[in-house]
Amino acid sequence: MTLALSMLLGSLGASIANIALPTLAEAFSAPFAEVQAVVVAYLAALTVSVVIAGRLGDSRGLKPMLLAGLSVFAVASLLCGVAPNLWLLVGARALQGIGAAFLTTLSMALMRQTTSQARMGRAMGLLGAMSALGTALGPSLGGLLIPATGWRGIFWVQLPLTVIALLLAFATLPSAPGEGKASSAGLSPILSRSLAPNLIVNLLVAAVMMTTLVVGPFYLSLGPGLKATQVGFVMAIGPVISIFSGVPSGRLVDSLGNGRVLGIGLSLLASGAFLLALLPNMIGVTGYALSIVVLTPGYQLFQAANNTAALADVPPKQRGAASGLLNLSRNIGLIAGASFMGAVFAFGAGPEDLVHATTTAIAAGMRLTFVLAGGMMTVAIGVALGRHSVAKHLQ
Repeated sequence: MTLALSMLLGSLGASIANIALPTLAEAFSAPFAEVQAVVVAYLAALTVSVVIAGRLGDSRGLKPMLLAGLSVFAVASLLCGVAPNLWLLVGARALQGIGAAFLTTLSMALMRQTTSQARMGRAMGLLGAMSALGTALGPSLGGLLIPATGWRGIFWVQLPLTVIALLLAFATLPSAPGEGKASSAGLSPILSRSLAPNLIVNLLVAAVMMTTLVVGPFYLSLGPGLKATQVGFVMAIGPVISIFSGVPSGRLVDSLGNGRVLGIGLSLLASGAFLLALLPNMIGVTGYALSIVVLTPGYQLFQAANNTAALADVPPKQRGAASGLLNLSRNIGLIAGASFMGAVFAFGAGPEDLVHATTTAIAAGMRLTFVLAGGMMTVAIGVALGRHSVAKHLQ
C-alpha cells in the first residue's frame, strides 16, 4: 500500500499539471512557451535525480531516503500551491520532481527488498499499474479541481496524499539490517553482464510508448477530425488497459518466468506498433483503438518482466542504484519519444505545418513513425534474446 501510493504520487505529479497550462497562461499573463516550463522542470529534475536517489538509498538506507523524498515532495507541493509568480512555481515544480525521483526509484528497490522472489512479478506489476493509474488520473482529477479551486487546487490535493504516504512509510516499512553501509564497488560488472540489456530495451520501449502519447492526439484530431473530448476518450483507452493489466501481468511473470513474459510483451509491442502504421490509415479510429488494445498489454507485460529480471541478481546494497538506472533509461526514452519520434512524424507528414497538413500527409507521417517504432521493438526483441542467451551461458 505504502509503496504503491508513493509510485502513484510520482506519476500523478507528472501528469496533473498538463491540463492546467492554459489556466496558468491566463493567470500569470504568460505565453504558452513559458508555462510549459511548469511541466518540463518536473520531468527534467526527475530525470537527472533518479540515479542520485538510488545511490543515496544504497548508502544511507532505502527507507530513510524514501521518507526524505516524501518530505521533499510534500514541501514542494505546498510551495507550488502558494507560489506567487510563475518562476517560483517552476522552481517549486523542479523541487517536486527531485522528490518524485526518490518516490519512483526507491519504491521499486523497497518492493524488491520486502517481497519474496515467488511474488516479485505481481509486486512489480502492481507498481506498473499504480504508475499507469497516476498518469490516467492526473488529467481527469485536474479537470475536476481547476473549475472548483483554481490551478492551486491541483497542488494542494497532493499534499494530504503525500502526508498519508509519509506516515504509512514511517509506520509500516521495515529497516533492512545493514542499511546505510552500502558500497558502489562492483556495480559496473553487474551493468555489463545483466543490467545493460534491460536498460537498452527499457529505453526503446519507453520511447515507443511516449510516441503514442505525442503522435496519437495529432493523428486523432487532424486525421479523423475528432473533437478534443473525443480525442481524450480515445487516448484514455491505453491507461485504462494498463491499470487493469498490471497485476495480472505480474502474476504471469511469477508463473511463467521473466524470459517468456518478456518475449510475449515485446512481441505484442512490436505487433501493436506495426498495426498503428497500418490499421488507422485503413479503418480510422477503430484501427487506432484496436492497435492500442494490442500494444498496451504488451507494455505492462514488458514492465513486470523487465523490472523483475533487472533487479533479480542485483545485490541488496546496490538495488537503489539499479532502480535509479532503470528509471533513468525510461526517462531518457520518454524524452526521445517526445522529441525525436515527434520530429519523425512531422517529417513524414511533409513540409506543411502540421495544423494545416492534409489527411493524406497525416497518414504518411503516422505510417513512417510507427514503422520505425515497430523496427525499434524488433531491435528490442533481439537485445532481449541476446541477454537470455548470455544468461543461460553464464549459468
